[in-house]
Amino acid sequence: PEPGRCAYFVQRKKRFCKMVPAAGRRFCGEHGQLEGGGGRKRIPCPLDPKHTVYEDQLQKHLKKCNSREKPKPVYFVQDINAGLKDVAEIPEIQIPVSSLSKEELEDLIIKLKKASDGLGLHHKEQILSHQALQEALNDPKNGEAAFKHLKQQASILGNMEKLHLLGPGRCFVEFGAGRGKLSHWVDVALQNAENIHFLLVERATTRFKVDGKHKRSDSIFERLQVDIQHLCLNKVPILEKKPLPVVGIGKHLCGAATDLALRCLVESYTTSSDGENEEPVQKRFKSDKTGVASNSCPDNERNEENTSENSKTVAGIVIALCCHHRCDWTHYVGREFFKSVGLGPVEFHYYQRMSSWATCGMRESTTKSSMNDEERGDETNSTEEHDQAYSKTEDGSDNLQGLLTVEERKEIGRLCKRLIDHGRIEYLQQRGYKTALLYYTESAVSLENVLLTAIPKQSCISESTT
Repeated sequence: PEPGRCAYFVQRKKRFCKMVPAAGRRFCGEHGQLEGGGGRKRIPCPLDPKHTVYEDQLQKHLKKCNSREKPKPVYFVQDINAGLKDVAEIPEIQIPVSSLSKEELEDLIIKLKKASDGLGLHHKEQILSHQALQEALNDPKNGEAAFKHLKQQASILGNMEKLHLLGPGRCFVEFGAGRGKLSHWVDVALQNAENIHFLLVERATTRFKVDGKHKRSDSIFERLQVDIQHLCLNKVPILEKKPLPVVGIGKHLCGAATDLALRCLVESYTTSSDGENEEPVQKRFKSDKTGVASNSCPDNERNEENTSENSKTVAGIVIALCCHHRCDWTHYVGREFFKSVGLGPVEFHYYQRMSSWATCGMRESTTKSSMNDEERGDETNSTEEHDQAYSKTEDGSDNLQGLLTVEERKEIGRLCKRLIDHGRIEYLQQRGYKTALLYYTESAVSLENVLLTAIPKQSCISESTT
């Protein structure tokens, strides 16, 4: 061990502990029981066994342990965005795709193609950029990974600008915010706009946040450390005090998190927290003629004077989709669509697993080099959220050899993704939104290159008829 450092060798890390022991001791407090003497025993903390505590100080430790349950914030409402509550519909554990017989696999593929037929699942390519990122894009100091992130963020902002979502008097809610880079660039793009708020939703603690860069007095940043499943935007103090129209954004919002975010926006925010005496969403859009609704239509002029102080509207949704293999039937917003084309939870289970074929091909597992840069962990500080590594058995490469070529597997994977996304589109359309699925960046930049956009449809109709 280094001089003045603990003499305990950490096998897992293949090095000595770096903690500093007390004067005259060889081991730190965590490993002090190895020294013998003193009669004090250390035991694993019952709240988090990854660390230990002196047994005679356990009660004192439990009161201040960082792993103790903390008070829930006011905007925490248990399972408000969870979706399915009928446990009878929740599918039982299914066998892996690799264990399916040739006939069962062929039947699933036939059902997939039949359900997809006539839906027009081909996405338009709309790769844009934004002036706010031009300096960073041209900075030679940025490496390849940073350049890929910047290209994606620039295209997301370009698409937001095309939808007239970049303007004053809005609250931008970034779901799965991670370090908050997307909100950062939105803030840069809106440097002269007034009355701008940012809510950065992230359930995990995040290192290297960029929030501290925002010192402007006319832009407010607030972090909400909560799972999207339990987030009630109605109860966020800043929106209770001043219910601004919301723009929901996200870059690589993983699997079921997209469904939770959509439900959070179009159900729990645009309806009251108790759900009583509330107009249907479509009726509310007909009566709402806010300035933001007008801005959502590219051909209409802004009309800030008509903004209702008490309106709770979603001005738009712009989310880069990701990790369909981590979707969940319980949370999925497109369940009604799946049922309408003769599919159910069993088929959904297999299609969400097969969706990984679009990016995995016939490889034994997806390595870090084949993941998009967002999935490597630095950007979101949550690699487990984007873990696409499948074992050989789970992916079933050997079992499927001879049944499907690499290209056939990739195409089936893409079709699974499109079908799942189409359910999300129909969910939003039924709630009064004009929607689109776009290729917003090249596949060489990110294999997960589809952007979901939505703006209130009824506001465009009402404006065009007046």
